[in-house]
Amino acid sequence: MKFFIDTANLDDIREAESLGILDGVTTNPSLMAKENISGEENVRDHYAKICQITDGDVSAEVISTDLEGMKREASELVKIADNIVVKIPMIREGVKALAWCTENGIRTNCTLVFSPGQAILAAKAGATYVSPFIGRIDDIGWEGMTLIADIAEIYAIQGFETQILAASIRSGKHIVEAAKAGADVVTCPLSSYDSLFKHPLTDIGLEKFLADHKKAQSVAAS
Repeated sequence: MKFFIDTANLDDIREAESLGILDGVTTNPSLMAKENISGEENVRDHYAKICQITDGDVSAEVISTDLEGMKREASELVKIADNIVVKIPMIREGVKALAWCTENGIRTNCTLVFSPGQAILAAKAGATYVSPFIGRIDDIGWEGMTLIADIAEIYAIQGFETQILAASIRSGKHIVEAAKAGADVVTCPLSSYDSLFKHPLTDIGLEKFLADHKKAQSVAAS
């Protein structure tokens, strides 16, 4: 399973890259705004900086909601770097844009997916990735991981090549569950990956190893 980081923060991207686990980056307008990045030129410059940190896929989201606007933005975004993937919303015009991008060799990430039916539409239109939003589904009392499992089963039966990119991941537990449910990719903040390191028995074991080493050194020196 691939690990993408969901952020526009360059320091967090560099840290994930330094861990040796980073396979790509996802962003959206909200994450850009969080970093105080605004204006079309500044946003594209920021994408270029991200693409200089990693050679993994970097999802860059369109703002338009009409077909012609999305086509124009997609054509411009892919000029930034070879690893740009155009992020397109799951709406009627978005599916048309997905199909157009597929026909023109532009890789895509279909975002804001909340049902198996939407995932089927994205795959039929040739999306490279489909992004079901796990955490937001959990927020309304449904099971986000059930959606991942359902999409994985459908894609396997139908032979769809679209990769399942589990989004709105909020914890290390979510990451593990997404892996078990059949996600090809997870994307989440650096803090969620950090939580995978933590286990009390690891801390206790390391403390004991270090204490025993220190004791042995003291005995050897006496």
